[in-house]
Amino acid sequence: MIAVYLLLSGVLIALDQWFKWWIVNQYNFGDSQTIIPNVLSLTHIRNTGGAFSLFEGQQIFFIVITIVAVVAVIYYLIKHLHESKWLTIGLSFFLAGAIGNFIDRIRLGYVVDMFRFDFINFPIFNIADMALVTGVIMIFIYILLDERDKKNG
Repeated sequence: MIAVYLLLSGVLIALDQWFKWWIVNQYNFGDSQTIIPNVLSLTHIRNTGGAFSLFEGQQIFFIVITIVAVVAVIYYLIKHLHESKWLTIGLSFFLAGAIGNFIDRIRLGYVVDMFRFDFINFPIFNIADMALVTGVIMIFIYILLDERDKKNG
């Protein structure tokens, strides 16, 4: 069963890396193209920080944190393999996001980002970021449901 979750992570990692490769090969750094007017654009940027460009330039920090997180997530996934799908799929998404951005940091020294919301001032992001956020949301839902079940007996 672990293979299914690792395969899910692998597919998301492959999609993330392929799309980043495509962006780098189709757009010059800083170029932008509207996809949905006033909603979504593709913009090729490089992020040397984390979410919202926090800790910019601290690549060693991100590499160490990612290694620790990946080991912890794999351990937790194996340990709780037969629990809620919210948890196991959430961990798989989180794992994919962490590894997707980790590959960029190791290979390039920065993370390639490309999706920009035009209707709000929000950081430009990538597929790995979406996987991380989706994973965290799913894990949070699992925690809420688990707490509810414990409360209700």
